[in-house]
Amino acid sequence: MTDLAGKVVFITGASRGIGREIALRCARDGAKVVITGKTAEAHPKLPGTIHSVAAEVETAGGQALAIQLDVRDELAIEAAVERAAAHFGGIDVLVNNASAISLTPTLQTPAKRLDLMWDVNMRATFLVSQACIPHLKQAANPHILTLSPPLNLEAKWFAPHVAYSISKYGMSLCALGMAKEFAQDGIAVNCLWPRTTIATAAIEFNFPEAILRASRKPAIVADAAHAILRRDSKTFSGFFFLDEEVLRAEGVKNFDHYAVSPGERLYNDLFL
Repeated sequence: MTDLAGKVVFITGASRGIGREIALRCARDGAKVVITGKTAEAHPKLPGTIHSVAAEVETAGGQALAIQLDVRDELAIEAAVERAAAHFGGIDVLVNNASAISLTPTLQTPAKRLDLMWDVNMRATFLVSQACIPHLKQAANPHILTLSPPLNLEAKWFAPHVAYSISKYGMSLCALGMAKEFAQDGIAVNCLWPRTTIATAAIEFNFPEAILRASRKPAIVADAAHAILRRDSKTFSGFFFLDEEVLRAEGVKNFDHYAVSPGERLYNDLFL
């Protein structure tokens, strides 16, 4: 394994939460991080902008390029990828992190919300991957890492929130197909998902406070992502990784420092 020094890492949804944490973990290796997201100006309820994360990346030891990007806009995706590749001289890693959530049953999911989840989750994963792949083909150890769950077609994972589940599984299906499609190009395409709920804005606004307290910090996902992205892209492709399993394979035995409330019983993620 090698570190990510000098690697160009393009991350969607990087202004806060897991995306931000992955950006900072890559930066500590000296990576060149492309921070994309919609938030260019401070939000009244949510901390972080692409510019604040870019500053944090540089403080952590990396280089940063902040690009405001709505991943629903295919022309904006193409322009952002080309700008990033021109600025840093290529792209080595894509992290598909941007995601929209609505844990609503069928009759309570309006078309507008359905379209948002489909566009930000499956469609953006497909289109950003599509735009990055020509650059990844030129990279020495290219990776696509998508933050989506392992595939399991049991009805219980769909019934409570059909639209959201379909959109997230759509991301995973992109990875499943692309891993095979681009194997000869040496591009690793994998998925990563947390074993527990993670203390992000999505959990804060969609779950009771007790679940937030029973969650882990985004750093565990970032550390697992970092471990995956350092692996040989020709060997490690087509996997659906869980964060804890990745880190156990790396020799981590104590996970207490990742807990929001150490000692409290952890809450398993929705899809596990």
